[in-house]
Amino acid sequence: MSEKIATRVAYGEALADMGADERIVVLDADLSKSTMTDMFRKKYPERHFNMGIAEGNMMSVAAGIATCGKIVFASTFAIFAAGRAFEQVRNSIGYPNLNVKIGATHAGISVGEDGASHQAIEDIALMRSIPDMVVISPSDAYCAKFAVKAAIERPGPVYLRLGRLGVPLVHNENTKFEFGKGVLMKDGSDVTIIANGLMVQYALEAAGILEQDG
Repeated sequence: MSEKIATRVAYGEALADMGADERIVVLDADLSKSTMTDMFRKKYPERHFNMGIAEGNMMSVAAGIATCGKIVFASTFAIFAAGRAFEQVRNSIGYPNLNVKIGATHAGISVGEDGASHQAIEDIALMRSIPDMVVISPSDAYCAKFAVKAAIERPGPVYLRLGRLGVPLVHNENTKFEFGKGVLMKDGSDVTIIANGLMVQYALEAAGILEQDG
């Protein structure tokens, strides 16, 4: 686990790689260089829209575009996507079950440089409270790219929880990604450790320490 890549970077790469699909439209709230949707913008500027620092409005616009048959990715920091814009996500996207994918970057406490106000620790609970909302918390760059592809293929709202910091690659291109199913990372019989997102790397480290201790 040497190479480290942020899941937000893999998210931007995946959108750019899959952007040839003309159904895909990407919105951001004046943070495209942070959420990495700038990669998509450079290749497909006619389908990328900067909505300004107005996350609630962005979610409502995303909902409107989705009613026209598009697959919309609305991207901003997790604290703004799940916190500030919760009403719009709940009522404009979740309630009508629209095909909007929320790319929520800088999730959790890993965004220490921006302070406590930007640390989304409630977002999973908030998004899971919305019927039909699928929540995905990728553990590495491979998983993030699999998640973007799966989100495109699955109709309905999806919340992609992405991190700011680089994380080790714990999967590979042959990893099987399925909604609602975990991936066994290490065999054992004494204890079960369950983790998601960036905590997977630490769970593997903990498993290694326990194994060494016998």
